[in-house]
Amino acid sequence: MMGPRYVFVGGLHRSGTSLAARLLGALPGVAAITGAPVPENEGVYLQGAIPHTARDGAPMHFATDPAQHLVEGCRWDRLETRVRLVADWDPWFAQDPGRDQGPPLWRVEKSPVNLTRGRLYQQLFPMSQQVFVIRHPQVVAAAVAKWVDRPVEDLLDHWIAAHTQMEADLDYLHAALVLRYEDVVRDPSQAMAMLAAYLDVPGGTALPEQVRDGNADYPCDTALRDNQRAAAARWGYAPGGRTLPAPLRLRHPLRRVRDAVAAAHEGQAVEG
Repeated sequence: MMGPRYVFVGGLHRSGTSLAARLLGALPGVAAITGAPVPENEGVYLQGAIPHTARDGAPMHFATDPAQHLVEGCRWDRLETRVRLVADWDPWFAQDPGRDQGPPLWRVEKSPVNLTRGRLYQQLFPMSQQVFVIRHPQVVAAAVAKWVDRPVEDLLDHWIAAHTQMEADLDYLHAALVLRYEDVVRDPSQAMAMLAAYLDVPGGTALPEQVRDGNADYPCDTALRDNQRAAAARWGYAPGGRTLPAPLRLRHPLRRVRDAVAAAHEGQAVEG
């Protein structure tokens, strides 16, 4: 009998990956890492297959570090890596005994660096699926400024470069869903319906928590250069922290699943 499949969640720091992982973990048939003695229950800290140091996962640095862009054929594309990952993560996927369900169909592992590891994880776990979470570049820059001693201009450029690379990686992935933080907090029930359809598990699950829009907590007063404005607009982001409608970016081999996710997304156009 085939064991549970993995869904990997990634995105720049402060993009909403933790929220997305909790929503996924509340779905029937999905097990999540909980209660781990690591930041935000991130699986990258709970494994020894791929070394992870402060340099490897540095906020607003890792996504443009060529050494962190892990793809098929890289040095970690080995059976030994998969075996070690599974063994290290196994103890942290214990089911919540209060939930009345059978063995999990899915395991959700969330770490920001998964933004640059989708292609490797697809190679190691061929039946896995990827979820990438993005958030307005001006908000992300303001939110991480307390950690990073770099000009805001550099942080905005990093956001653009990171998501340009992620977009290029989508061409190599069989199953990938891009979620905007702003859409999740606007209608978290709709986001859960999309995630349920994407994993092909029953929907209609109650929200596991109250969800608030944190974008108002951060100023977005840094002017965007013309190229930054154009790059942000590609994802439906406008100056001043504003969000515009954007097409759903989705890849999945099954048309039935693609149609179900699109329907949950209110029938908007699908790219990919």
